[in-house]
Amino acid sequence: MRFFITGASGWIGSAVTRELLEAGHEVLGLARSAAAAARVRELGGDVVRGSLTDLDVLAEAAGAADGVIHLGFVHDFDDFATSIAIDRGALEALGGALEGSGRALVVASGFAGLAPGSVATEETPHDPAVAGPRAGNAQLTDGFAERGVAVVFARFAPTVHGIGDHGFISAIAQVARDRGVSAYVGEGTNRWGAVHRLDAAHLVRLAAERPGVARVVHASAEEGIPTRSIAEALGDRLGLPAVSIPAEDADAHFGWIGRFFGADLAGSSVLTRERFGWRPEHPTLLEDIAAGGYDAPPASR
Repeated sequence: MRFFITGASGWIGSAVTRELLEAGHEVLGLARSAAAAARVRELGGDVVRGSLTDLDVLAEAAGAADGVIHLGFVHDFDDFATSIAIDRGALEALGGALEGSGRALVVASGFAGLAPGSVATEETPHDPAVAGPRAGNAQLTDGFAERGVAVVFARFAPTVHGIGDHGFISAIAQVARDRGVSAYVGEGTNRWGAVHRLDAAHLVRLAAERPGVARVVHASAEEGIPTRSIAEALGDRLGLPAVSIPAEDADAHFGWIGRFFGADLAGSSVLTRERFGWRPEHPTLLEDIAAGGYDAPPASR
């Protein structure tokens, strides 16, 4: 099969690209820059030059593929409304190109707002009242299922970790180095699900190959790690004390990452494992921290 992937050169996307190619599939990878294009080619994929705002490019590539995996997103937390608008336009182009085809549209999603204080399952619906600004785009995507598209929401745990990670845990580790303490919010009992990027990539392939199995899959190898445990593990590794930061001071201490690190983002993958035979086998988050995966900023590793 031939898959078109947005975000193909990124942290998760590059692992998905390699996973698909090793399984015998072909990959068309969207690349905005020369560096991204070189990375896709290095992995063995074919390059589609363009960005998430090049809607004609997205539609043409999606129409030429057997399935689409949408992992790209503009992570601009200073202008998140624009990020959401760009994502909506991309989804409209991708879904429109697949309409009536029965082909897969796998869309990256998450646990934010799904089940605060409890554990989200694959059957927990997106609730626009609590799911945040991306809920509208999820509803748009869901609507394509009624128009002949095999929609799959790949809900990723808040930390998709591994050596070389430059995402949320890397940002939290950098705050710890800058502040001289490894902090958590309040009592640190709020939980974060976690999954290794290679386990996540394997699940994305399974979902893309068999989109009729489930509308929602959960890429969460660990249901929920207390954020205090994450902070303590980082502190142990970095030689810094673990301390509590009051919720009202989280933004001042952490910056943009504070709003996420103080949230409860736990998610079960029991149904996903049963339906796809998915068995995470790579290191846990705390194992990656203990192995030195977050000792230095990504560019310094």
